[in-house]
Amino acid sequence: MILRQFLSLRKAGVLGMNRRNRQYIMGYNRRSGFPLVDDKLLTKQLSLKHGIPTPPLYHVVSHHGDIAGFDRALADRQEFVLKPARGGGGSGILLITDRRDGKFVTQSGKIISREEIRYHISDILSGIYSLEGLEDKAIIEGLIHPDQVFGNVTYEGVPDVRIIVYRGIPAMAMVRLPTRQSDGKANLHRGAVGVGIDIGRGKTMDGVRRSGAITHHPDTGELLRDIGVPFWEKMLLIAAQSTEMTGLGYLGADLVIDKNDGPLLLELNARPGLQIQIANRKGLLERLEMIDRAPDEIFVSPEKRIAWATQSFAEPSS
Repeated sequence: MILRQFLSLRKAGVLGMNRRNRQYIMGYNRRSGFPLVDDKLLTKQLSLKHGIPTPPLYHVVSHHGDIAGFDRALADRQEFVLKPARGGGGSGILLITDRRDGKFVTQSGKIISREEIRYHISDILSGIYSLEGLEDKAIIEGLIHPDQVFGNVTYEGVPDVRIIVYRGIPAMAMVRLPTRQSDGKANLHRGAVGVGIDIGRGKTMDGVRRSGAITHHPDTGELLRDIGVPFWEKMLLIAAQSTEMTGLGYLGADLVIDKNDGPLLLELNARPGLQIQIANRKGLLERLEMIDRAPDEIFVSPEKRIAWATQSFAEPSS
């Protein structure tokens, strides 16, 4: 039985974790480039340098002694996002949507005090949410107001689009949709829905939730398939440019679509997960091997790489 499952996965071209780590992450990502994506502040600074749009940066708290200046720095901000610079999996992120009677209102409607905000910043600085458990920085940036294209298939929160990029070519994509179970966060391990995106057409396909295939959003009941993703070419371009920006040959680009500012790069990941294969009902290995066989002339620019990807990875018309 186990052998049959293994052979079935291999035939489908599914990329396993060990091969991903050995051949693609270690083979194409130099260690010196990891801090550029592990640290969201460095990623944001690098993005601005390369003209790639990101959520606006309001303030950075680097040391415990700087926490007292938090109120002054955000005195005129009714809404913002507070996050650890080196966090992962959505941990430690606080979304503030309003202020009321000197207190803060979170996205879920919970009221928290200034003292609680300061404690949270202190926890971030102490490294509670950082990938390595080391001391960290607290980033305060603009709150995303999501485009309503995914409004019918989202429970609160902000949907994001993950694009796997290999050698500068977008290889596979999905949108992650918050659910009630995920507490409005777009994290698959918390119970969010992953929906594959046809790279050629920029349209959604069926979805997955906790490894189970689904066709409708569990909270709204709306169909997941055939939603056209706006700004699709621009999103592919941002993802493709991340290779030149970081020097990393294998990564995941996470983007959001703001209703006013359009596509924004949220973060990059040098060790993107493999659930995207389940969401797409496709193995990633086959596509990576196709990219290795691609003609040399397509690698001269992001535009040529995108044109090749949209043609090569387009799903057959149903």
